[in-house]
Amino acid sequence: MTRRHLPQSYIAKAGKALSTARLLLQAEDPDGACNRAYYAMFDAAHAALFALGIEALSRPIKTHNGLAAMFGKEVIVAGHLPAEHGEHLSKVEELRLLADYSDGSVTIARATWAVARAEEFVAAVKKKFGLQGR
Repeated sequence: MTRRHLPQSYIAKAGKALSTARLLLQAEDPDGACNRAYYAMFDAAHAALFALGIEALSRPIKTHNGLAAMFGKEVIVAGHLPAEHGEHLSKVEELRLLADYSDGSVTIARATWAVARAEEFVAAVKKKFGLQGR
């Protein structure tokens, strides 16, 4: 896979995760919707970093914290996207952690918010970096 194809692959994965998040929200599964919304953002963040040449097959980012830090530094602080996208990535990750690793549940309202933020995030990455996908 060439460097140019990697952003496309990640943005396609982001699109699939976003579609699944919407379906889970419709099925009234807010925990599942938050999980998929976060992973849509996670994959879109990878796409942005690959598009910038920051991330490469020879040096992939292997942790969630590492991805968030690198995205913040190279995309948000560098001025490619507004700061709200970095903030939303962090907040949606918090909801995913609650959904996936606690005995509590995310409300439908919070899940709806998370899916909407994921939609905005993926759309912003696609537009900024000229990526196609779902």
